[in-house]
Amino acid sequence: MTWDITGMAAVANVGATPGEIFAALCAGQESRRLLRAFDPDKYRAAYAYEIDDRPEGGGDLPRRATRWLTSVVRQAAADAGLGEDLAHVPVLVGTTMREQRSLELWWRDGADVALADLHFGTALKESFGACTTYTFANACSASLYALGLATDMIEAGLADTVVVAGTDAATEGGFGTLDRVQNDIPDALRPFDATHKGMLMGEGAAAVVVQRAGTGSGPVHARVRGVSMNCDAHHATAPDPDGITRAVQDAYRRAGVQAQDIDLVMLHGSGTPRNDQTEASVLRRIFDGAGTGPRMTAIKAMTGHTLGGSGLLSLLMAVLAMKEGTVPPVLGLTHPIPEAAGLRLVQDAPAAGTLTIAQIDAFGFGGINAVAIVEAAR
Repeated sequence: MTWDITGMAAVANVGATPGEIFAALCAGQESRRLLRAFDPDKYRAAYAYEIDDRPEGGGDLPRRATRWLTSVVRQAAADAGLGEDLAHVPVLVGTTMREQRSLELWWRDGADVALADLHFGTALKESFGACTTYTFANACSASLYALGLATDMIEAGLADTVVVAGTDAATEGGFGTLDRVQNDIPDALRPFDATHKGMLMGEGAAAVVVQRAGTGSGPVHARVRGVSMNCDAHHATAPDPDGITRAVQDAYRRAGVQAQDIDLVMLHGSGTPRNDQTEASVLRRIFDGAGTGPRMTAIKAMTGHTLGGSGLLSLLMAVLAMKEGTVPPVLGLTHPIPEAAGLRLVQDAPAAGTLTIAQIDAFGFGGINAVAIVEAAR
């Protein structure tokens, strides 16, 4: 069973469309900026990967995550030829923080934020007439969880078309918590490099339109072969290699593929030593004996960690990589960690090749894991 991806949209710190983001990733330009959203004097870390849409002179605005959400849903729906009437199309949203930043601004600055504005469903109904909306706060795996649930809805006959999205804005509570609990002070997010010191927040949103195979009226960007989800609940923050291994193997089973069939892996790559070591070690075991192994990259080195939408953003970049036959490099990767020895991490410059099947990893706090398998549409 496969599901067609017929619409795509995304916004991040390096671009306002999937194509712009992909081109920036391939160019490999440094994209971190000095922190603007919050008072940098309060924190050890001085950088973030923010979208530059705040007022001149600093400060912040409420409902930014909601604005990005409605923007990418509108663009993805248009890309799929759906128009703006989504009254009969379910919309599933994955997020980590929802509109927590708006709540912070209301509490601290008295920003005008109504209770209903804290729910993404309010804006989706106002903008698109969406009657069926669900929000899933499944940490960093949220948007891939939403994708898996969308394929389940289609398979169960509940819908022929589902819009899946993810969105998150940087929150002071989240930034401050990470700033205090990470052992080192990261000045950049450097996944799988020996210099990695931790995670830095990014911002953005992504959306796809998923349809029952063959039912769409327009071109198919790619096909979802399978999505696995689990929650191993091993530890509040530390990833569990067994839980991640089960997620990857279940994704292969659902997609009807084996390790040797994978051409590209979009790594979770959060830049934290524990995550990078665990993910690399798991993949070394999985691809042991699977020929030369797939190309691998990690886009958070340029986008920062976009939280709940990060899995879906990586999926869109995988689709474009398969279309272009090009894999963006991992920015700043010069000395891979020992656990990554033998993995085909793309360094320095984009790598060219024929790419047919991609694996997308998303692993969240609490052992909330999701893995998607996507096939090129040829």
